[in-house]
Formats: sequence, C-alpha cells, structure tokens
Amino acid sequence: MTASNPSHDESRTLPHSRFRPSTGTPIGGQPPGGAHLDSTAQLMNAITSQLGSQLSLVSLNGARRPAPPLVLVAHGSRDPRALSTVRTLIERVRELRPHLSVHLGHIELNEPLLADTLASLDAEGAADGAVLVPLLLSRGYHVKRDIPEAAAAVPGLRARVAAPLGPHPLLVETLYERLVEAGWRTGTSDAARRAGGVVLAAAGSRDPESIIDTRRTAQLLAERLGVPVVPAYASAAPTVAAAVRALAARGRHRIAVASYFTAPGRFATECAAAAPWIAAAPLGAHAAMARLVLHRYDQAVATPEPAPERELASA
Repeated sequence: MTASNPSHDESRTLPHSRFRPSTGTPIGGQPPGGAHLDSTAQLMNAITSQLGSQLSLVSLNGARRPAPPLVLVAHGSRDPRALSTVRTLIERVRELRPHLSVHLGHIELNEPLLADTLASLDAEGAADGAVLVPLLLSRGYHVKRDIPEAAAAVPGLRARVAAPLGPHPLLVETLYERLVEAGWRTGTSDAARRAGGVVLAAAGSRDPESIIDTRRTAQLLAERLGVPVVPAYASAAPTVAAAVRALAARGRHRIAVASYFTAPGRFATECAAAAPWIAAAPLGAHAAMARLVLHRYDQAVATPEPAPERELASA
C-alpha cells in the first residue's frame, strides 16, 4: 500500500473474478539489471520469464506484435509530492523501454482516474489489451478487488493485473540505499551492529496476506543489513513508536526508520517523525523501482491468459 493511501481498510474478501493478479517470482532472488542473484536456478527463472514475455509478442507467422500498454496504477494522494513522484517514476520507466506505451491511472483522489485511463485505451482500440501494474507494495484489497473490478468494468478491453511490487529484492535494495542516503553506515563494526536496529514503517492493513508480505520484506532487509528489522504501521499495530520501544528493550539504541511507502504523504511523514535517530525517504522514483515495474509487467505478459468462461463451460 502506498504512503499516500488514506483509505487503508483491506479487510474485505475477494470475490471470484476473471482478472487475477499474476504470480510473483521467487522472492529469494532478483532479476537481471543490477541486483545480485543468489543462485543459478533463480537466474534461469528470471531469464525464462523475460524470454517468455518476448515470445508472447511474436505471432504465429513470426511477425512481432505491439507490446500491450502498461498502466501504472497509483493510489492517489492529496499531497502534491506524491503525484510528482509517480510522474517521475513513469518517465524512468519510459527511459528504460522507450517503445512501450506507458499510462497512469489513480484509484482515487488524483487524475487521471484508472477508470478514465482504461476507457481511453478501449476507445483507442488497444488490440492487445493492457497490463495494469499496481504501484502497491503488498497484496490487499486494492490489488484483489478494486483494480480487477475497474478492469472488468471496461468489457471491451482485455486487461491483466500484474502482481504488486512487493515483496521483492529490488525493493529491499531500494530501502537499503535510502537508509544509506539518510546516514546509515555500511561496513560497521560488530559492536555497532549489535546496537543497531531498523523499523520498517508501512501503511498497514488487516489483510493477512498483506501482513505476510510486509514481514517478508522486513526479513529480507534484516538479512541485507545484518541487524533486526521490525515491521510497524501507520494505521495498525504495532506503531512505529511501539516498534522502537521493542528494539530498545533488546538493547538496540541506534534505531533507524525505513520508509516502506512509494511516495511522500501523510503516513510517511508521521512515521518519520517517530524516528529516534534517522528516517529514510520513501522508495520514490528510484531506478530500481522502475526496473521492478517493468519486471512485474513482463511477468504478467508472459503469464498465459485464462480461457474464457464459455470455453471452460463447453469443455
């Protein structure tokens, strides 16, 4: 969930929908493009995913089909910095893949709204549909319900919903670099590591899968830093202040706050204010974020589309 999300209730259940979020890659590895891969198997998985996305763009007669448009789905925020950040991220995505048509749609609060973006693509006759990439960090109500329902409301448009951005090692690398920018010291002594700790500040959700995803990111960041990382939430328990107290009770007195938000906003600001030491900036338009957006897009393109319900009924 994004930092700018003032509506954080993701406790409602997911009805049956023909639009399913695509399956994420194994979170123990990273795709090519700057991040380290832990094993040959993970490297082969990443290569296979990229190859599959390329093959899916080739028709039976060998002609190359146009890539389906990418629609980056942001939540929306009253904070103008959030929209500016998302626009910068989109420009970075376009720089990485100049020939890809990239669009923006918001769930609420900002224009263009997702419904309007999808309607315009439908009116333009996007022959190969569209791929919706949520600018969200975990599974939850927006990913499971809001975005698929918006896609289903445009019956003439074939749409796929990609997996949320997290958890993924590229997010962890971005969190790490934001902490370093804020003053986190790399290569510290054993004594310094024994005194250090990090609170991973997220928006919060009652969805069990969202909680699992955030905890997994905290675990990956702890492995990256070599210190305990405790997840905390702006709209749920434990709060950042409670997580800081828990780390202090374990003898951790150099405690940083890692901002697990996609852009600046009220939640990110409130969590940063509770930091006893340093607070990192949100993920923002970091280069790794642009690579991750394209990675999720490629995954969705390479995932076979489900057969139409009428075909399944006649089978």
